[in-house]
Amino acid sequence: MRKITPELTSELYKHFTDPNKVASGTPFKVSTFRELVEHTARLSYRNKDHMLFYRGQTGDYKNKAGSSTFYPTIYRGDYLPIRELENRFDILEGASKALINLFEEQKIDGYRDLKKRKSIQWSILQHYEVCATPLIDFTHSLRVACSFAMMDNESPTAFVYAFGMPYLTNRISVNSEHDIINIRLLSICPPNALRPYFQEGYLIGTDDITTNYDSKSEMDFNNRLVAKFEIPNNPSFWGEGFHRIPKKSLYPDDDPIKQLCDEIKEFAEKELKAGDLGEFLQAWAELEELLINRTKRINLRNNTVLEAIRELSKTNTINETELYTLNSARTFRNTLVHKPKEIKPKDVAYFLESVRSILSELKGRL
Repeated sequence: MRKITPELTSELYKHFTDPNKVASGTPFKVSTFRELVEHTARLSYRNKDHMLFYRGQTGDYKNKAGSSTFYPTIYRGDYLPIRELENRFDILEGASKALINLFEEQKIDGYRDLKKRKSIQWSILQHYEVCATPLIDFTHSLRVACSFAMMDNESPTAFVYAFGMPYLTNRISVNSEHDIINIRLLSICPPNALRPYFQEGYLIGTDDITTNYDSKSEMDFNNRLVAKFEIPNNPSFWGEGFHRIPKKSLYPDDDPIKQLCDEIKEFAEKELKAGDLGEFLQAWAELEELLINRTKRINLRNNTVLEAIRELSKTNTINETELYTLNSARTFRNTLVHKPKEIKPKDVAYFLESVRSILSELKGRL
């Protein structure tokens, strides 16, 4: 995504000293909700080219360089090898397919849109905390952000962040100039998905980037950070006329979509992350990384796994038996993540052993 340089107010400029060093600076302390509203109002006025969104956190999480960092869940981790990232996307694909199947079976409003748009699938899976996705939660409500920052927080302070995003044009807004996709949850979720309506939630990510990127820092939303604030974690912060939103309101009971997503989360935890299915996906991701890296040394470009297999076969780096094994395992992997109901337990055990065997063989040669 494109990095922005925020326009700071005189108070914030004096505190941070440089608009480009907001992420590495200490948070600006405010005492009351009204004071925070006044600061963000002035920021909104000064940053006319951007629309402000907020995020509340219990801590100010920093990277090794000492800057506040805000990665979507799928990209988190100081060291993220490609095989781990591939595995996370495989889990996401499997969970997405399970979500589509359940929406279609139960004829939930919006299931046709859900089938067509990955961004909608990912938004629901992210917002209901099913698995890691390339999206991150924001809100347009400062009160919601503050309430989240204080939720389950035993520290004396909490943190609220303001980010500058492109203006919305549709319920799913894609800005190619800034490489940002912004999804308004209230517009894409079915009406019986209660949580997004109480949280005024948005899901934002980097447009068109999954596992292929030049630098992981492209996905860090500290590129869009306008200001960060430290607030007291106590009722006095709210003052008269304002109050914290209770957890039960932000996470309402009897949310039908939450119940459905819990089923998918259990499937993802038990089958896709753990057990033989999880072991297969991890082994296949490691094999993919090996094949792609070896091929890159031959043709000096990034390849898909299918292109890598073809290239290694063309150069006689792998034999006919290995070619057949790799193609069979690749087909099984695609069926697993796209049509999980067609997978039989005996097939999982067979292909797990098959991938482990050829991985061990090729590690010694490639």
